[in-house]
Amino acid sequence: MGADHAAIVAQDMPGALLQVVCDMDEARARAVADTLGAADIGTDPEAVIARKDVDAVIIASPDFTHAPLSKACIAAGKRALCEKPLSQSADACREVMAAEEAAGARHVMLGFMRRYDQSYVEMRAALDSGALGRALMMHNFHRNVETPAADFTGAMAITNSAPHEFDVARHVLGAEYSSITAHQPRRSDTRVAPVVMVLETTDAQLVTIEINNNAAYGYDVRAELVGEAGSVSMNTVAHTRTDMKLASATRYDADWRSRYHEAYVRQNRAFLRFVETGTFPEIAADCWDGYCAAKVAETGVKALETGTKQPVEMMEKPEFYAMLKGGAA
Repeated sequence: MGADHAAIVAQDMPGALLQVVCDMDEARARAVADTLGAADIGTDPEAVIARKDVDAVIIASPDFTHAPLSKACIAAGKRALCEKPLSQSADACREVMAAEEAAGARHVMLGFMRRYDQSYVEMRAALDSGALGRALMMHNFHRNVETPAADFTGAMAITNSAPHEFDVARHVLGAEYSSITAHQPRRSDTRVAPVVMVLETTDAQLVTIEINNNAAYGYDVRAELVGEAGSVSMNTVAHTRTDMKLASATRYDADWRSRYHEAYVRQNRAFLRFVETGTFPEIAADCWDGYCAAKVAETGVKALETGTKQPVEMMEKPEFYAMLKGGAA
């Protein structure tokens, strides 16, 4: 994703200059920089953040580095677009929030890019218009070809894959979660079985989420928003269909990058406007949203381990984040 973000900056963000590509592998950083015309490279992220010729930072490094690098950007007074998760630890998210509050202004925009995907934009618009009546349920499933690592677990499916669903469902519904249950079907082999979660919201809605990291057939994400007067379903994006040998077929993507490319471009352009104006984008995710996703994921892991419904007990939303997102803070 780091290389993909660099390409978007270089090719799809008029007004932005790809100044530095930073990676612990110097050769890899050089290859990306040479391909995309970056001015320089670096291997020390905190040194790059401190550079006077760097105005803003996109953090697309391993998950455990997100919170520390976000705090470094806040300390340097620079805006950051940080890939999800802000942290898999709710406590670490609170530390970033505290740093941002102490700075007195929002610095971190969190990369929950699905908020910018046209499917979810239209779902939320249909609900906001009143056409669907009150929202009753939202069904989601997220399927990958195979697990990314041999030691991947059901708990990791909740903390690594599900946060996109946790965030976009609460974004579309405009509600927080009050409880979660998590289940896995019994299987005899060693592959990670799908995880199915049912969440209740504070507005008496139900959200179902299936995470299947071993679907085998392709990358597949779908969602349906069910209201009192109708429903809105996501259409699978397929540019062509092949008809031959008495069969008809459409292809699936191998991963998320092609499916959500346009959402990434929209998100990154919104980040550029944030950097230029200081006004936080209206639909973007912030550190509070990162905390919420982490807290729900932590609770989901507990629900999976215990086999019981667990209450989602979040801290009170700080006044700093309760202000309108479109505000200058």
